Amino acid sequence: MSLLWSLVVAVASTAVIWKGSLWLEEAAEKLAAYYGLPAIVQGAVVAAVGSSFPELSSTVIATFVHGDFELGAAAIIGSAVFNILVIPALSTLAGTENLEADRAVVFKETQFYMVAVAATLVVFSFAVIYFPSPDSALSGTLNRPLALLLVALYVLYIFIQYLDTRDLREVRVTDANPGRLWATLAVSLVVIVVGVEGLVTAVLDFEETFGIPSFFWGLTVVAVVTSLPDTFVSVRSSQKGEGVTSLANVLGSNVFDLLVALPAGVLVAGATTVNFAVAVPMMAALVAATVLFFALARTDLELTSGEAYGLLAAYGAFVGWLLLETAGVTNLLA
Repeated sequence: MSLLWSLVVAVASTAVIWKGSLWLEEAAEKLAAYYGLPAIVQGAVVAAVGSSFPELSSTVIATFVHGDFELGAAAIIGSAVFNILVIPALSTLAGTENLEADRAVVFKETQFYMVAVAATLVVFSFAVIYFPSPDSALSGTLNRPLALLLVALYVLYIFIQYLDTRDLREVRVTDANPGRLWATLAVSLVVIVVGVEGLVTAVLDFEETFGIPSFFWGLTVVAVVTSLPDTFVSVRSSQKGEGVTSLANVLGSNVFDLLVALPAGVLVAGATTVNFAVAVPMMAALVAATVLFFALARTDLELTSGEAYGLLAAYGAFVGWLLLETAGVTNLLA
């Protein structure tokens, strides 16, 4: 009965997150149009932050409420892998033509995202080197000053986007009601938090019932569910012929996840333990996924249907590796 109830809670929480994300995405898109933001900024910041709020909630709730930073971190990294492999593939296949990018997306957004990946790994290294855990040689304490290093890098990212907004401001849509849109956005955030809390609780019940570590559930179930808003935003942009916005949302979401959502749990809780033996293989998988995406997007500055299937195959290989880890066939996530 406990397992059945956990399944019901997980499904219901997914539906709540989805509904709240729809409200949030609609409000964010109209606010971006009202303030005249260019397409790449709308995708990389407004839509990305809005659709990434479930990941932010999952990290804070998992770390602060349930004391399980590993679950929150796994959800962030799993979501980033899903975003960079699956969402561009689905966006390409959902459109009538190849998914087009431009040099700003491929070079500025992708390369800053690579910097975010490297910075995250460096901060984890600092935690192990300068604040080692007495229980394990490969564990360390991730504290607020280290977490703020990642947030500071995101401030730089926002400043860069601000410069683009200043230089490329679009024509404003003035027939919107900004007060009502901000209220809708606030309500949607509350709805998403409620849904994420239910999902995290259900996942922890799954961990206890099946004896499967929390990192597996975070890398798969929580990651996919919290990435549904990103998927919806990017696929819909692709169907409207807005490839730049679609890819910018993916990359902007991942930058936000690594530089804000991941350290958010630490900032709220004060400090948490990082297991470097688990973090490094997960980050290596994310680096490999990022390199693959960059290589495919750089060719002719577009993604074809064949390349989309290649990205999906890579995600299938990632999930297959996680299953091997869970079954004990491989032991990289020590």
